[in-house]
Amino acid sequence: MTDRDDLIAAVRDALRNVIDPELGHNIVDLGFVYDIAIDGDVAHITMTATTPGCPAASFLKEGVASSAMQVEGIGSADVTMTFDPPWRPAMIAPEVKAELGFAELN
Repeated sequence: MTDRDDLIAAVRDALRNVIDPELGHNIVDLGFVYDIAIDGDVAHITMTATTPGCPAASFLKEGVASSAMQVEGIGSADVTMTFDPPWRPAMIAPEVKAELGFAELN
């Protein structure tokens, strides 16, 4: 594992502090975080929300930037909101899916 991998893992862990107000779980386990890349001391984070019109999207984006910058070695965060691919419940971590009551489809 490289230092960059460690930094990406630390940022991912920090993003678990960002809770979706509607679903009540962190955005990592909900599958909202699509990518984290590190360039120098900048964290580039690509994320989504449940829908393009999600009223919490800017709140989540600000929380992501703030949480990423709490990680030692990160000086700034560039957060990109995307809806491609669109988020869907299948992206939720299995244990959270069960807690939220999403049934597994065969």
